[in-house]
Amino acid sequence: MAISNNQVVSMEYEVKVEGNVVDSNVNKEPLEFTFGTGQIIPGLESRMADMSEGEEASIVVPANEAYGEYNEEAIQKLPKEQFDGIELSAGLQLQGQGPDGNPIQVVVKEILDNEVVIDFNHPLAGKELNFNINILSVK
Repeated sequence: MAISNNQVVSMEYEVKVEGNVVDSNVNKEPLEFTFGTGQIIPGLESRMADMSEGEEASIVVPANEAYGEYNEEAIQKLPKEQFDGIELSAGLQLQGQGPDGNPIQVVVKEILDNEVVIDFNHPLAGKELNFNINILSVK
């Protein structure tokens, strides 16, 4: 049965950026989601349409259809006291709050005397994603 909107899809995936694996659930718990409801990145979902249970595919998703282009304006300086009790280091990933109130992942770029430079871009923003997927079930 081909995948269509509002069906529950179970899949294995591996995603690479520039040849390096950045995420995978192979031999782990399958990803289960309702197709057509925006639960996965748009570029992957659109390319999965009409795939069937048992089908495998390699799918390339450009940045603008994944986590968006890298936005320099998403880098902000915040007062250091907002991070009291946290041992800060460049590259540290933290959970932040987006403008809509939902949780987002942020990265500490730099620690200054009184401020911390935070990158609100998704860590995969600006990156082309290369997926290998296996559709395990379609219900």
